[in-house]
Amino acid sequence: MDKKEQLKQLLSNTNALLGAMRTSTSTVSGEAANIGRYSSYKTFMRKYNELVKQATPFLTNPAVLDLFFPDKIKHWADCTWIEAKEFYDMVYSNTALLKSLLEGAIGYAEDETQKLKDFIQANLRKAVFNSPAKEIDIQNGVEALIVGRGMVKGTDYDRETGRVKTSGKESIPDFIFPNLRLCLEVKLSDSTAKLRAIVDEVNADIRAYATRYDRQLYVIYDLGTIRDEEEFKRGLEDARGVTVVVVKH
Repeated sequence: MDKKEQLKQLLSNTNALLGAMRTSTSTVSGEAANIGRYSSYKTFMRKYNELVKQATPFLTNPAVLDLFFPDKIKHWADCTWIEAKEFYDMVYSNTALLKSLLEGAIGYAEDETQKLKDFIQANLRKAVFNSPAKEIDIQNGVEALIVGRGMVKGTDYDRETGRVKTSGKESIPDFIFPNLRLCLEVKLSDSTAKLRAIVDEVNADIRAYATRYDRQLYVIYDLGTIRDEEEFKRGLEDARGVTVVVVKH
């Protein structure tokens, strides 16, 4: 198994640990159950320590991660629920940090952005049944694809949030993907005049969104106005982190 595959496996295991931790706190309820809600913190410490041990050779800055010594920490029966929660929160926050470091080492955000771009490129035309009259028709098609891909609104993505203010102007991306530090804008090109306006709009958006997002994806839905796709995309994609997708109706 090469380095990238090992990192992906470690990331999968880290996500599984985070999932197990979240599940452990949601299976009990009520004030009296608070101590039980966080009582598995020592088990989670051991699992986390093992993941850090495996991941350390691949990380550039593993020193930011804490290590725990479960045998030197009080048993849950000797803790108040507040103390147990504090131990739990320490493990959870460090596991989340480990996840972030692994994603950075893999190039996770770049990989996922490319997969999303390819997915939209291949499927958006099929998701837009009639000739669209407004950009919202395309936005709805994009959202249907995103949801169909298993993404959850409010967690994996959001729509028309993430305002950016620059030089007194406020811009709002059509979609944002916080875990990828990605924004996505949809444009509908239905005339030569509108295509020229889109170029100006995208150039302005690129400058604004670059202050907040590492990656920008522009989906241009074309009703026959773009003759040379590569030439059209070339000028816009000169900016770092910018990708343009042209989808023909």
